[in-house]
Amino acid sequence: MKKYFVLWIIFLMSSTVYATPLISAKEAALPDASGALTTRGIARGPSIKLVSPDNGQAVSSPFDLKLAFQARGEGKIDVDSVKIFYVKATPVDLTERLKKGITKDGLEFSKAEIPPGKHTLRVNVKDVEGHETNTFVTLVVEK
Repeated sequence: MKKYFVLWIIFLMSSTVYATPLISAKEAALPDASGALTTRGIARGPSIKLVSPDNGQAVSSPFDLKLAFQARGEGKIDVDSVKIFYVKATPVDLTERLKKGITKDGLEFSKAEIPPGKHTLRVNVKDVEGHETNTFVTLVVEK
């Protein structure tokens, strides 16, 4: 009987899913960037699409963050070129925190933990030919 109880505890511990901090409360409290957030016009670089959550849709933390990358023409995504910044007066580089979830197809980051508020990320992606795209993604997290 004791053996089964121990196995059950081990099973419960191994199946627990933990949230992963993406933006800390200290980072969220940093001064906001001033000025308008703009990107260039038409670009030959890869497309970047926010898959989950919907851009601007309020979500509860933790949530799954998913981006899709698609190279144009015959190009391929340069995975090492992907950079993701939290837009503040002094940008916070989130790339290293997200590195494990970045692939040629996009980004998948499960159970992202972000404090309540409106948060803007800048995503930079290049293809292997050096064509670059920058876009802004807005995440709205409710209490």
